[in-house]
Amino acid sequence: MDIKLLLAHLSDVLLYPVLIVLLLVAAWMALSIGIFARAWWTRFRGGRPAVARFRGDIDIAAVQPGDDLDIRLESLVQVADDQSTRSLNKVRFAVRVGPSLGLMGTLIPMATALGGLARGDLPALADNMVVAFSSTIVGIAVGVVAYLLTLVREAWTRSDLQAIRAHAERALRSSGADR
Repeated sequence: MDIKLLLAHLSDVLLYPVLIVLLLVAAWMALSIGIFARAWWTRFRGGRPAVARFRGDIDIAAVQPGDDLDIRLESLVQVADDQSTRSLNKVRFAVRVGPSLGLMGTLIPMATALGGLARGDLPALADNMVVAFSSTIVGIAVGVVAYLLTLVREAWTRSDLQAIRAHAERALRSSGADR
């Protein structure tokens, strides 16, 4: 079998999986927008759930007996940092994957569209061009939305981690462990 023909068939086989995954990522971004809106509303009203939870954990750690308070507090700060990074990575994933899938969803039907053009099959050309341009738009939209959500959530995360670190430092100082 000709290697060019093999690549063309492989490309055709990838079209529907790429389109399905692109739709799933777009649906996931719609859900992420809702989660973001809820978090924004909570923050707008003065709530910072991650800060409140870790402040409670820090307060509990500060009253536990033992000489390793600084290590316990540092461990809690690291857990907060790790959790926030994992949460951000979920949205950062869509920043790259959305446009990549959109590009794949563009190029695969373009090959079929060009084949339709060569055969004079204008309906096939038009159908494939619609899929190609739609994939591009959806992929870029996913990437842009994910990027904007990431920018705001990174700022929130930095602010929250700063508040958690400051509370841990206050707890350490008030325990007298830093003497």
